[in-house]
Amino acid sequence: MKRGGFSTHLLVIVLSLVFLFPFVWLLMSAVKPNALLKQFPPVWVFTPTLEHLRELFAPDSPFQFWQFLCNTLYVCAFVVAGNVLASAMVAYGFAHTKWPGRNLLFYAMLATMMVPAQTMMIPIFLFFRRLGWIDTFLPLTVPALFGNAFFIFMLRQFFMTVPRDLLDAARVDGHGEIAIWWRVVMPLSIPALAVVGLFSFLGAWNDFVAPLIYLLDETRYTLSLGLAMFQGQYEVQYGRLMAASALMTCPIVVLFFFAQRQFIEGIKMTGIKG
Repeated sequence: MKRGGFSTHLLVIVLSLVFLFPFVWLLMSAVKPNALLKQFPPVWVFTPTLEHLRELFAPDSPFQFWQFLCNTLYVCAFVVAGNVLASAMVAYGFAHTKWPGRNLLFYAMLATMMVPAQTMMIPIFLFFRRLGWIDTFLPLTVPALFGNAFFIFMLRQFFMTVPRDLLDAARVDGHGEIAIWWRVVMPLSIPALAVVGLFSFLGAWNDFVAPLIYLLDETRYTLSLGLAMFQGQYEVQYGRLMAASALMTCPIVVLFFFAQRQFIEGIKMTGIKG
């Protein structure tokens, strides 16, 4: 192995260990006895315990894991489906159909990405309150049905790599634009759609601010919002917090492990053609 190649591999290994350390610390804290959690210097060798996990699933525990998990998966499913379908349809319109003002509207859509989300929280909250959607899942799911500016931009760049001759051949066969989008473009764009789906799932799974603003009833809490139950005014229940965080993090790791091929391929092929 060349010297430069060895140095590169060594740097990658070192950086991997650095980024892996917080996850290892999380798992260790989830099974570390309470008496050792706050001990300094940290104790690295100890007898693991499932005490924190048992406390999470106890009948009197305020952290109703299964209820929060169902709520989170419900929101994630709607957000992923909405973002993938709506963003893909809008992106196809920008990439392969011609209509007056298309480019102007596309640039206006990109400009919305520069507006800080914090500036829109109060107007959007007032809008949803007027609709009577507060303390429901609607504010968390319905906006996904209108697409996402970043996903639309990314999919547009990917759709532009689809040969126009293929689309023209479908038009000659008598297919309309909706049929071409669904039967031709979508099957060819699985890697990019997988990236959109993965990003959407991660965003909805980890979202804390939106559930905090719109959800009032604890039975509707998501996992990220439920974690706040372990942080009191005078005390933080680190053991339960770390155990719940580990349970919430592991599905994301597993999901990325199985979807990493499509994820990397989609990122690599997006933006090849401007």
